[in-house]
Parts: sequence; C-alpha cells; structure tokens
Amino acid sequence: MSSASRDAVRRAFALAERYDSHARVQRAVAEALADRIAALPLPACPRVLEIGCGTGFLTQALRDRGIGGEWWITDIAPEMVERCRARIGEAPGRHFAVLDGEHGTPPQGPFDLICSSLAMQWFDDQGAAITRMLDWLAPGGHCLFTTLGQGSFAEWRAAHAAEGLEAGTPGFMPVARFAALLPARQAVPPEVTARIEHHAGAAAFLHALKAIGARTPARRHRPLAPAALRKVMRRFEAGGASVTYEVVTCHYTRAT
Repeated sequence: MSSASRDAVRRAFALAERYDSHARVQRAVAEALADRIAALPLPACPRVLEIGCGTGFLTQALRDRGIGGEWWITDIAPEMVERCRARIGEAPGRHFAVLDGEHGTPPQGPFDLICSSLAMQWFDDQGAAITRMLDWLAPGGHCLFTTLGQGSFAEWRAAHAAEGLEAGTPGFMPVARFAALLPARQAVPPEVTARIEHHAGAAAFLHALKAIGARTPARRHRPLAPAALRKVMRRFEAGGASVTYEVVTCHYTRAT
C-alpha cells in the first residue's frame, strides 16, 4: 500500500464513528471466522496477532469462544484501536497497537495464530503481505483471514457499466489468485461465500459505505459528475439496490 493509499484508508476508518450500526456483513463474517478459529487445535495459551481489528468484532467473538492467551490487537487507524479497546477492555495479556499490516512489523512473535477479518482487501499486494505473515508463525501455527474477492459489489459496478462508466470500487483479487498463492502452505483451499446486503436505495448504500469507512476509491479514479452519478444510482435501484460481498476465507499453516 502506497503512503497516499495508507493515509486515505486510515482517514476513512478514523472517521467511521458509526461503523458498528452499519457493518452488518462485517459482523456476520467475523462471527463465522471465529467459529472456524475456535475449532483449531491451538495451544492452551496461544500467542495471537490480529491485523485490522476495527471496532473489535472478531476480537470479541474469539473472546466469547474462550480463546485466551497473549494477544496483540492491531489496526492501521489509532481511532479503531481505541474503539476496540473500549469494546473489550484492558486485561493482562491484551496488547493494543497501531500497525500497518501490509508493511509493518508486529511488536512480538512468533505467533500461534494470526487472524484478520475483512481488512486485507485494502492492501495493494495481498500476496506479498500473506507471504510475510506466514514468516511470523510459530511451528504448528495457523493464519486464518477473510478478505473480499473480485466479485464484490458486482451490482454497483454493473450499474456503472450500463451507463458506459467505470466504478471506483477497488480491484479486489480474483479467487483463483488466492487458490494459487502458496498452495503447499494452505490447510484447505480458499472458501468463497456470497453475502448479500439489501439497501433501501443507492443513497442508503453509499451512506453505509461511508459509515464503515469503505468509500476509499481505487487509485486514479475520478469522481463522477452529479448527473452521471444520478443515472448510475437509478440503474442500481432498478436492479434491486442489493450488493454482493464475495467473502474469501483462507487458512494457512506452518509445519511443526
């Protein structure tokens, strides 16, 4: 992620003060990921690194499932770190820190578990980031994360295309690239789940994206003129005003 991109993402999430009330898909994805993690044969007192904690959906879900140990809970936005801290509270073994998950280095390691829920899609090079993360695993450790695939927001992009325009949504990685990335280190092939979110209209969709800090456009995208945007919004509403989140769940391990 370039310096400008990191700053844009950090600012967007810093301003997302109503994140929890709009992040329905994010909450559901975090709960599902926590179920998978809770089924792992982790040590009795694991060393855990969470990347992109946000307001703490995954952090809380894992705590609710009895995952203890020594935790390093991180996010690129200091404001999100503080919101997560406020949600789950201070306790021995909980360390909160600001960390650029794509280029930064975690404060401690190695880790028995590295986890992240719907944060890594904001990285410029997810493949390189995953390779780095796997070096932080302890022998026998697990790295599980969810991210968004190329099919996300297909309905919004289709509304643009119908008007001869291009949407500013980021170019998320295709699932095939995840499947081809370090297959020997994958515990299982990537799993893809489509989650549909329904909105009252295009304005509600855009408002929800802003509320969760997800309106950072693709680089070099130029905002549409108001008249063009209104046409896209009408197209989107004519199609039902629903959007698909293509959620990709990946699970990597390090051999003992």
